[in-house]
Amino acid sequence: METITNFLQQTGFSRLMDDPKVFVMMLIAFVLMYLAIKKGFEPLLLLPIAFGMLLTNLPGANMYHTEFFSGGHVHWDQVGNFGLIDYLYLGVKLGIYPSLIFLGVGAMTDFGPLIANPKSLLLGAAAQLGIFLTYLGASAMGFTPAEAGSIGIIGGADGPTAIYVTSQLAPDLLGPIAVAAYSYMALVPVIQPPIMKALTTKKERQIEMKQLRPVKKIEKIVFPVMVTVFVALLVPSAAPLIGALMLGNLMKESGMVERLSKTAQNELMNIVTIFLGISVGATATADVFLSWSTIKIIIMGVVAFGVGTAGGVLLAKLMNLFCKEKVNPLIGSAGVSAVPMAARVSNTVGQKEKPGNFLLMHAMGPNVAGVIGSAIAAGVLLALFG
Repeated sequence: METITNFLQQTGFSRLMDDPKVFVMMLIAFVLMYLAIKKGFEPLLLLPIAFGMLLTNLPGANMYHTEFFSGGHVHWDQVGNFGLIDYLYLGVKLGIYPSLIFLGVGAMTDFGPLIANPKSLLLGAAAQLGIFLTYLGASAMGFTPAEAGSIGIIGGADGPTAIYVTSQLAPDLLGPIAVAAYSYMALVPVIQPPIMKALTTKKERQIEMKQLRPVKKIEKIVFPVMVTVFVALLVPSAAPLIGALMLGNLMKESGMVERLSKTAQNELMNIVTIFLGISVGATATADVFLSWSTIKIIIMGVVAFGVGTAGGVLLAKLMNLFCKEKVNPLIGSAGVSAVPMAARVSNTVGQKEKPGNFLLMHAMGPNVAGVIGSAIAAGVLLALFG
């Protein structure tokens, strides 16, 4: 009987009532799984994030220990006591997973529309306005500069970048920020159209743009090399993300390492996505997630997203005052780096206003510029507060 009693005391069932918050976290994990599976909200990452959240909140599982990463440092003396997710989380903490994700993104991205229309780089830069204005707002709400920077990066609409910055600046907020970032990325088709329509007239939404010029292969090969050199010298903190992004793109455009390019796009990307999602979800423990800070992060996240969208649209309107060839302001909203979803939203809204007005390729310019812009913004935040 003593053996049976000891066994029962060691089960998770016996500890469920020790902390009622566990039930709330399990419920949140189930809701996120539902949104990923039933509603299709960024399922590739939201599903593993939700499952990681479930695992870390199961009493007695001991798969992830926040104390081993307290103070923003890895307590290497505890390696022998690490659980499974502790080991997986090292890839997040050391900045490995986000960079590998960027490698895959680069291998899947065509920078041709940006090269053909360099002005779209400005629209991608304008969309980063949401990051820095939200930083100011979060600072006013009582967050530290490092925490405010991590919250602001949600406005870049780039999950891996948000994870990369937060893991370095505010690891305690990684769970809430990751969930907010990917939730809002999934809601791009819902959040952006009302903002785009509110800031533009019907006539502006009907502007047709000339077909982009063909881009030579040599241009596509030189571009990633030049961007890497320039950005790494300008903002060294952004070098890991930009370097991985441009390496992936160079492998794709060179045409000489097709096997490596396909591996980066598929097998490597899928494996890292699983590890990244589970690890990030595991940081959403009850003590961290069930707090007023999480509610503030959710609110500031949508503000960041909205301001970023507005920034791109408003700059496009401003450019039309000086440019002979008019720019459809709708493509400015694609400056947030949710590739290619934001570009598709710009195209969809444009076609509803004027059927046959195809804006997709024009919107891809600001869209991929937004990826570069969010990585540079991340580097700036890390340089300031890291």
